[in-house]
Amino acid sequence: MRALDLKAATWRRSSYSNQDGGQCLEVADGFAPVVPVRDSKKPHGPVLAFAAASWSSFVAALKGDHLTA
Repeated sequence: MRALDLKAATWRRSSYSNQDGGQCLEVADGFAPVVPVRDSKKPHGPVLAFAAASWSSFVAALKGDHLTA
């Protein structure tokens, strides 16, 4: 897999995040077919890139949508 150039990425934080920062993840859109994910407390730290379909299944499972791949 080639490295992602995330210099111009726009990160968005979970809507469940509070103003104190908390323990949150941020994701960046526009990098199909992957979803870059990072720790909001360490914005210059490592980034994990998940396959978009896998990330969608993960989020659906958390929401209780029970989607199958």
